[in-house]
Amino acid sequence: MTQRKKKTSPAAKVFGAQSRMMRERLGWTMKDLEKRVPYTESMIAKVERGERVPKPPYVVAVDEALAAQGLLMEAAKLLWEDGPPEWTQEYLELEADALALHVYSTHILHGLLQTEDFTRAVFQSLRPSLDEEEVERAVQRRLATQQLLYRKPAPRLAFVLEEAVLRKMIGGREVWEGQLRHLLKCAALHNVQLQVMPNSRETNAGVDGPMVLLETPNHCIVGYVEGQRGSYFLSDPEDISELNHVYGTIQSQALDPEASVAFIERLLAGEL
Repeated sequence: MTQRKKKTSPAAKVFGAQSRMMRERLGWTMKDLEKRVPYTESMIAKVERGERVPKPPYVVAVDEALAAQGLLMEAAKLLWEDGPPEWTQEYLELEADALALHVYSTHILHGLLQTEDFTRAVFQSLRPSLDEEEVERAVQRRLATQQLLYRKPAPRLAFVLEEAVLRKMIGGREVWEGQLRHLLKCAALHNVQLQVMPNSRETNAGVDGPMVLLETPNHCIVGYVEGQRGSYFLSDPEDISELNHVYGTIQSQALDPEASVAFIERLLAGEL
């Protein structure tokens, strides 16, 4: 039985040809471009041949790297006739291979730190509501990402958590206490740094909200920001420089790792 060949999108071929021409105009090889974006040479080759439809983060990164001034973003609109695909999946793919993550959480714990019970309670809280099967599928997908905590070679993982995140009893007291105990176990991992930003801090550089800085295997840094109605990537060097500065300031304002562990222990003991 012969396997049917997957039909190639004409729009993907056009986009690939345009991005290849822009790259070659700069005298760059695909390896040169790989050094400037968080994607492999193999991925770039597939997109340029029209064999793979790029997701928005790829288009943004390549548009900026090639100084296309938005031309590739315009060309890519033909690829997404039903609207841009979800960026969350693109983030998860990058996260799985990340060399380092720097996370700032303001309203909910990052998925890498959640217990199964807490994760289930989070998805049960969503509106519109998910049915039981949808909740369980979402829970298992999230738990699968936690392999990153124990991956070898170990990634460098840093988390700054607002105190308000720690105080939310999503799922009830028993789930909450189990989550705090789990955080203490995560904080003990050699590749994890966990810090708490106390409510008593009078200055907080994180007033613009949550963020993630992710270092890819080829040492590119990308920013990822989520909101109520969507999420987006940042890869422009100026944006990344600014986010690095913000995150560094947030870390300096938060409790140090030892004091943060002590804070969680006191919260768990009912002393705060």
